[in-house]
Amino acid sequence: MVVLSQPIVDGNLTHIKTCKAAAANPFAIPVVDLSHSGAKTLIVEACKELGFFKVINHRISMDFVTQLESEAMKFFKLPPPEKAKSGPPNPFGYGSKVIGPNGDVGWVEYLLFSTNPDLAFRNPSSAATGISETLWKMANEYVSSVREMACEVLEMIADELEIPTREALSRLIRNQKSDSCFRINHYPARPNLQALTGRSLIGFGEHTDPQIISVLRSNDASGLQISGGGGTRWVAVPPDRAAFFFIVGDSLQVMTNGRLRSVKHRVVAESVRARVSMIYFGGAPLTEKITALEGVMEEGEESLYREFTWCEYKESTYKSRLGDDRLSLFQKSAQ
Repeated sequence: MVVLSQPIVDGNLTHIKTCKAAAANPFAIPVVDLSHSGAKTLIVEACKELGFFKVINHRISMDFVTQLESEAMKFFKLPPPEKAKSGPPNPFGYGSKVIGPNGDVGWVEYLLFSTNPDLAFRNPSSAATGISETLWKMANEYVSSVREMACEVLEMIADELEIPTREALSRLIRNQKSDSCFRINHYPARPNLQALTGRSLIGFGEHTDPQIISVLRSNDASGLQISGGGGTRWVAVPPDRAAFFFIVGDSLQVMTNGRLRSVKHRVVAESVRARVSMIYFGGAPLTEKITALEGVMEEGEESLYREFTWCEYKESTYKSRLGDDRLSLFQKSAQ
């Protein structure tokens, strides 16, 4: 979930939750080769069954991604008072431990950028103190590349679902007014915690992403988990620094009338190494109506959710806790 930066809290860990270890993987994470002719079928199958899949052969330079990761780490290695100067200007900012305004916390620090319009990185002089011009420019370039990959995937989904307009989904995040975000998370290593307690520290609590689709890339430190087995257990996702992970968002679940489903996920600080992840959240324009697409619906099929704008749903997420089932408020059966 994307949230605005909040003030830094102290280093006391007593207010951060812990959890038991995740189950051994009962199933393989779906892997999609974007260069394969059958990619669109595999993508939709994964979105229906799990709401999550890994992409390889994506044509994005890993050398560049590694450089961006290194540049971000230069910021995270600054003294806490220096990093604090970068938070929380709106829409850019640095945050630590506090996730949103409703009491959620985690073992994480982060930089959150707006991508509307075009990341606003074209004016580095407006950047928050401490965020280098190099980081702004590299983030802008990264988001441009990842957004195009996300659009390619969304158009494959439209093709496979036989939606008449191939750009029905991708146009929303290509739109100049797209309310998309880019987030860099840093989960500091906790090398002694597991031995002391037998539990893992929550880095970022369980949640679904409210946007259309999220694209995540991390270093080779573990920690990402997804909800599996009908939500009854947590499954660890093996890291792969050369791949990207796609996560179905709540908006896409609504627009496909539940055919594709958003998945709860979380991050735990279970590694002896720091975890760095970069997430692009592809969102619709604020005024866009989020409703089941006509091309998806079968004759006589009823929409599962009432129509709402992205702005309305976004405001609802800011009033909720991370783990809340936000879509349930918009189900027609809940009215």
